[in-house]
Formats: sequence, structure tokens, C-alpha cells
Amino acid sequence: MTRIQIELPDATAEAAREAGLLSNSAIQELLEDAMRRRAGRRLLDVATRIHNAGIPPMSMEELDAEIKAARTERRAHQGGPTAGDSADRT
Repeated sequence: MTRIQIELPDATAEAAREAGLLSNSAIQELLEDAMRRRAGRRLLDVATRIHNAGIPPMSMEELDAEIKAARTERRAHQGGPTAGDSADRT
């Protein structure tokens, strides 16, 4: 476990305490929600840049091929199962 200490204005701390937002579980939930939102914004930013660059969307077949190639490469570096193995997801 990691211990963190934060400094808040008294009014903010009191309001957060009254709202039940200063418990370990509430803070963990707040942080996880913030991380998900940030990841979503980054994904949308990438999608916007791809669109603005005029890159055409990939077909499902192209996506599947790229995923399989990446998995095969990762397994080759990790010494895991090879392509065509039953562990390969389609």
C-alpha cells in the first residue's frame, strides 16, 4: 500500500468529509474514475488526429491481422505459444 498526503483548503476538506469522499475506498474510486476519463480523452485525441491526417479506417479483417501479428511477435519475444495455438484468440 502507498500512503499519500494531500493539502486542501479547510472548506474543501470539510465538504469532502461530509460527502464521504475522504475514505480510502472513495478516494480510490475517484482516482480510478479520473484515470478512465483521462484514458478515454487520450483515445479520442488519437482518433481525432488519425481522422485529421486522412488515414482511412481499418477493416475488421485488417484489425484482426494486426492483432494476431502483434500477439505472435509478443509470444516470440516471451517464448510463449506460437501462432495457431489454441490460446490464440480470434
